Amino acid sequence: MSEIVYPPPTGKPLGITPWFRFGASIIRPVLFAIAKRDWRGAENIPKSGPIICISNHISYLDPLVFAHFLHDNGRAPRFLGKAELFRIPLIGTVLRGAGQVPVERESPNARQAFEHAIAFLKAGHLLGVYPEGTLTRDPELWPMKAKTGVARLAIMTKTQVVPCAQWGAQAVLSPYGRKISLFPRRTFHVWAGEPLDFSRWYGREDDPVAIREATDYAMDALAALLEKIRGEHAPATRFDPASSEHPRIGNYKKKKKRK
Repeated sequence: MSEIVYPPPTGKPLGITPWFRFGASIIRPVLFAIAKRDWRGAENIPKSGPIICISNHISYLDPLVFAHFLHDNGRAPRFLGKAELFRIPLIGTVLRGAGQVPVERESPNARQAFEHAIAFLKAGHLLGVYPEGTLTRDPELWPMKAKTGVARLAIMTKTQVVPCAQWGAQAVLSPYGRKISLFPRRTFHVWAGEPLDFSRWYGREDDPVAIREATDYAMDALAALLEKIRGEHAPATRFDPASSEHPRIGNYKKKKKRK
């Protein structure tokens, strides 16, 4: 596979494309209409240069809310999204035109997504990542034990990671739900924490123990931010999807109902 190269981000917000602007012009007014915003910690997101922003995953609305937050604070992010979305007419066109990249999850082709992520960072883009790789299976919607990709990426590229905790989207569209709940009017919370320092693990991207430590470090930071938003304590033991009866990705509730 030849090296993937992306042009550096331009425009305002940084990284905007015509298709990104088109999508934002439609989505942002809708999000403004259906919920209030509680954006905090924008000072922790650099105005330029490569950065990885990670978030917990609680609703299908999350990417829209997360992108809204980043857009409002000066950056047009790049995401690695599930390939199914890119097959939907018009939506797929907008996503590709906005610079997003499809990922065939749980397949040999998933490695290509990692190469795209590296290329985005080399070009100076902001990369948005959901470390869990799917909606949380935790019964109370706390962050799960995550995949190790984001830690490996941060260590290999020596890029800082900004944790961004989200809450509120699940009240408008419940996990795996299809019905939008508009009343009473909810609040979308997105709080960005201070950048995380992975330097203690530099050069150890092939060490499974180090990668797991770095991953847990990132998820601990996300959980701590979410605790502040919710005013509650996260479970002492994080939900582990690998030891669950549910499939690793996809709508496990729907599959369970079919049995």
